[in-house]
Amino acid sequence: MSKTKNTDGKNGGLGDVASRRRAAVRVKAKKTRSESSRQWLQRHLNDPYVAAAQQEGYRSRAAFKLIQLDEKFGLLKPGLRVVDLGAAPGGWTQVTAKVIGKKKGKIVALDLLPMEPVEGVAFVQMDFTCDEALEKLKSLLGGPADLVLSDMAPNTTGHAGTDHIRIMALAEMAAHFAVDVLAPGGAFVCKFFQGGAERDILDVLRMNFSKIRHAKPSASRSESSETYLVAQGFKT
Repeated sequence: MSKTKNTDGKNGGLGDVASRRRAAVRVKAKKTRSESSRQWLQRHLNDPYVAAAQQEGYRSRAAFKLIQLDEKFGLLKPGLRVVDLGAAPGGWTQVTAKVIGKKKGKIVALDLLPMEPVEGVAFVQMDFTCDEALEKLKSLLGGPADLVLSDMAPNTTGHAGTDHIRIMALAEMAAHFAVDVLAPGGAFVCKFFQGGAERDILDVLRMNFSKIRHAKPSASRSESSETYLVAQGFKT
């Protein structure tokens, strides 16, 4: 399998999978399968990032979102202390572990759901909104973090307005946690969804970071309102 060139050499150009061609899969309609289910399955089976994740041994297609963010912003370096929030099933954790190394670097991952172990990673299965979880993360870090990653999203209710408020509240909590644990010069990345409730988190980030940018990796589906905030240069 050919790989495109990556200028930093860390991920072997894995972020660019658009050129990986394969025959399209068509899913036939069945009486036992709804049309929406058929369309989802067909999209999933024809998703190049799903195929690439399977080929490269990543647990989810989301791994490529972090790879692409890293290629653009230079987030991951050997020896960093990293917190990975909303880690399960472990795609972002795998990418992070691959780059920062097992000896000098440290990764602490958290999710409400269980996650299969990743070598060299301390995993905490807890609710991030609990005070006990925050203290546990700090304890396992053993010092200031260099990077806080958050791919967290709450369970949806089906009501768009309510879901957006809950997603943004979680992102804001992650931002406050990052401000609490980051070392000077550190970075914070979080997922959020556009919808009019971004001002509070942006105010927090503008106060505490020298550079804040929006990014939508190509691995993020175009029909999704999902995007990422990348804040770098944490100020003390």
